[in-house]
Amino acid sequence: MADPREQKLAELLVTYSVQLQKGESCLINAVDIPTSMTEALIKAVYAAGGYPVVNLWNQRIERAMCEDATEHSLAKWADVDTYRMKQMDAFIGIRGIANVRELATIAEKTNLASKYYNTPVHMKTRLTQTKWVVLRYPTEVMAMQAGKGTVEFEEFFYKVCTQVDYNAMAAAMAEAKTFLDTVDRVHIKAKNTDLTFSVKGMPWVPCAGRMNIPDGEIYSCPVKDSVNGTITYNAESTYHGHCFKDVSFTFKDGKIIEAHADDDALLNDILDIDEGARYIGEFALGCNPGILEPMDNTLFDEKIFGSIHFTPGNAYEDCDNTNRSAVHWDLVQIQRPEYGGGEMYFDDVLVRKDGIFVHPRLACLNLSL
Repeated sequence: MADPREQKLAELLVTYSVQLQKGESCLINAVDIPTSMTEALIKAVYAAGGYPVVNLWNQRIERAMCEDATEHSLAKWADVDTYRMKQMDAFIGIRGIANVRELATIAEKTNLASKYYNTPVHMKTRLTQTKWVVLRYPTEVMAMQAGKGTVEFEEFFYKVCTQVDYNAMAAAMAEAKTFLDTVDRVHIKAKNTDLTFSVKGMPWVPCAGRMNIPDGEIYSCPVKDSVNGTITYNAESTYHGHCFKDVSFTFKDGKIIEAHADDDALLNDILDIDEGARYIGEFALGCNPGILEPMDNTLFDEKIFGSIHFTPGNAYEDCDNTNRSAVHWDLVQIQRPEYGGGEMYFDDVLVRKDGIFVHPRLACLNLSL
């Protein structure tokens, strides 16, 4: 029997997130998810008058494709998938998590795949030429990461994904954007953090359910060479199968000149994938009131209420400081009191303290469910 929650999620993704129109093609990238969820998405695409195209995938196949890969094999794979992506009007990527450590022991190969597969297919094609949304599917592994029981986590997942008023969120972000677009200097203070940079001339982009589900962030991008100081992140983050803890970066004129974590060597290997990996491609404010605790899952953690993420790697074209990289790693610092607190200043004025916006022009981002 079909789960009505899956049907509601599928309808949200098709009609709201990618806003599929009659006659448009939609690629459904289904990774380690139940057949019932894929079926719900296919039906929702047809109901919108669209044409579904399905790619079934899983983490073990992903590892097999990467483990013995070469630059040439990855380029050939990318050629095929780039061609397919260019035929699509929309992309829905939904991924379950069967084993968060599946790629942990082949870091060198996954770094290679980021450069020769992910960059042409996703960074250069999917992000720029399709209407897209990406999300996770609730699994027992995700429940374990969140410290919740399986049924309890499923209830949490569908609440923060499908019961949020994204129209109200979008309206609040549009109101905040009128002020944010005037900001020049940013100063962030927190435990082991004292960071300054400029966002002058960079637009702020509201994210209210179009490209991610769950959603709840508004992002910009630092002027590339303006970042100076140190930031320490307090949310764990898995990248290419390794769970990094206590990541800390020190910047000079935009570039990461010092990087530390529980595994310094592995961290620096990622930052050395290409020149752009040591520069920042995104700065964002997390404001989803239903997501309060980190669970080592980027698509949830970057939306945590009272958080920021400061992202080494590729910049998005809709907020572009010209930085290009195969890396785009959303690392999160939570600034609510129970995580050590923090302060954020825009043009020398305090705008957020301990995760709560105190500036009247930004109070609209103190959202509630």
